[in-house]
Amino acid sequence: MKTISFTSKMDDIIKSEHSYMNLSVSHLIEKSVAKGEGLLTDSGSLSANTGKYTGRSPKDKFVVREQESENMIDWDSNQPINEDVFDRLYTKVLDYLKGINERYVFKGFAGADPESRLPLQVINEYAWHNLFAQQLFIQPSADELQNHSPEFTVISAPGFKADPAVDGTNSEAFIILSFKKKVVLIGGTKYAGEMKKSIFTVMNYLLPKKDILSMHCSANVGLEGDVALFFGLSGTGKTTLSNDPNRKLIGDDEHGWSDNGVFNIEGGCYAKTIHLSKEKEPQIWNAIGYGAVLENVVVNDTTREPDYDDNRLTENTRAAYSIDNVPNVIMPSVAGHPNTIVFLTADAFGVLPPISKLTKEQAMYHFLSGYTSKLAGTERGVTAPEATFSTCFGSPFLPLAATVYAEMLGKKIDEHQVDVYLVNTGWTGGPYGEGDRINLNYTRAMVQAALQGELRHEETMTDPIFGLHMPLHCPGVPDHVLQPNKTWENQEAYEEKAKLLAEKFKENFKKFDDVSEKIKAAGPR
Repeated sequence: MKTISFTSKMDDIIKSEHSYMNLSVSHLIEKSVAKGEGLLTDSGSLSANTGKYTGRSPKDKFVVREQESENMIDWDSNQPINEDVFDRLYTKVLDYLKGINERYVFKGFAGADPESRLPLQVINEYAWHNLFAQQLFIQPSADELQNHSPEFTVISAPGFKADPAVDGTNSEAFIILSFKKKVVLIGGTKYAGEMKKSIFTVMNYLLPKKDILSMHCSANVGLEGDVALFFGLSGTGKTTLSNDPNRKLIGDDEHGWSDNGVFNIEGGCYAKTIHLSKEKEPQIWNAIGYGAVLENVVVNDTTREPDYDDNRLTENTRAAYSIDNVPNVIMPSVAGHPNTIVFLTADAFGVLPPISKLTKEQAMYHFLSGYTSKLAGTERGVTAPEATFSTCFGSPFLPLAATVYAEMLGKKIDEHQVDVYLVNTGWTGGPYGEGDRINLNYTRAMVQAALQGELRHEETMTDPIFGLHMPLHCPGVPDHVLQPNKTWENQEAYEEKAKLLAEKFKENFKKFDDVSEKIKAAGPR
């Protein structure tokens, strides 16, 4: 009886005459502008501000502790919340939505592979949030919409603010995933990215159960059908390097790898726009047209031109747009098995090689590590470069133990004989502030050589500290650049920095005490 009541409350909201189903882009823009949610820019995109929350709120994200999933969730990395707390909040949120004049519903999919896609629906308080969902998830055809049966629901009510003392949350904001009820409940925050990343978290739970590896990466495909994956945290060049005019984009952020090959989980892109320029990133610039959604971008009141250099609201300005807006893209967003995997890191210590070929064990080690550097000034309190590690290059979105994903990756690397490279897009000749950023043209040449198989049989030497296999030659790159110690004038200073970073890797990897000795031995020596 409790389950019937649970679903019937949601059905009442969806079927109400005050709920609008899969409205067109034009209708959603009109609704949003009329209600003062956002304004139309000169390019036809819709601009909206998210107020207090200009980014994800990880301390307010919970997974419901339920019997069905309790033994599968990694509770060291995911905050539990009681099932009764979720049920009470769910009822409050639906009562709140029932009391407002209009609601918006989008029905679509996550996952471009029809065999494993997730039918989903998104219920929104705001029209612009529904437009965001329409841009980021996969649109159904008319027939698919007619026969759509959602298996997961996102309910977003930013206007409902929780009372932590009463509702059991940490603040007014909450993002709660119930795998039993198949619901993501969001309140108290207008940041639209919570919807996108919540569904990615859901897919990170569901896909491995089908023996499909879910991945936080970009992907593209060459003219010969060769597929490449690019893993990397913010600032490593993932978007820049995966957008190659000679290769077609599969997707820029979330993918699955099944027995059929690679597929995009999303139907759109969610790009950072701070300091965006038409000259440097024309593909993103041109994609921000009709139907795209800008978040926290300052717009000129008179001309309605976005000012991408203005960070007064946040550094985390964003654009959400359909992948249909990208010209050099493969549709549908599916391709074969990867030939090459590239792990990207921006090493501010200046000691990692610009490119290294990894063994399978090294690939698993660096996948679990997910290393890059935070730079001074990027966050409050960061006064010098800091090593940062994000497991599988996406730890906030992993409901299962990290080793589940790493073991799947290792198995697939073996099965499909994939070449794996670690590419450092950071500093050379010294650390940040002393050395120089590695020349982007050199990085492009190295990545191109890796993708074309030119480094597969190239002679390598082993870095004595990190154990990485560095090619001695690469077309278009001076030989001395390939060995980081040769770019430093002071060898003692180089060795000191290298050993410092090596110790940070070792300290971080202590939490993976359940991996094999071979993987542990694949890290710095």
